Amino acid sequence: MMKKLLLSLFFLGFFTVQSQNLVWKTNITDGIEASNKLKKPMLILFTANNLSDNLQNEIIRTLEFALWSRDNVVLVKLDLSDSQASDSDKEQNIKLKNAFGVQDLPEICYANAIVRKSKTTFQALGKMTYKSGGVKAWIVESNAILHPSDF
Repeated sequence: MMKKLLLSLFFLGFFTVQSQNLVWKTNITDGIEASNKLKKPMLILFTANNLSDNLQNEIIRTLEFALWSRDNVVLVKLDLSDSQASDSDKEQNIKLKNAFGVQDLPEICYANAIVRKSKTTFQALGKMTYKSGGVKAWIVESNAILHPSDF
């Protein structure tokens, strides 16, 4: 009995740590490459410093999100306030923000992208801002965007 309890706690702890160590691409080019290689759409998080942590705390830092994102999307985080980003990356991120019609930060956009002859074409699938209701409701809404024929 004690072994089962300890084993359960070990796995729970492992998954909790893993959920906080999500692999985020921080460059759209890397995100597109991974998305096309894995044949998964991108979840592009447009964010900046000093924003509400509700989306992070209630959705992104949960085990449910980690498991769902691993199976469904390539994570791309574009921080519009990142002082470490190059000027060209900053300019590119702002152009993407405008192209996707992002108004409120943080905001998530789902998209696919195709690169042909050095030209990138995005297919926007949908976007979401933070809404209260928890991770389960958020995943249902995300699945409706990613798989509309299932709903």
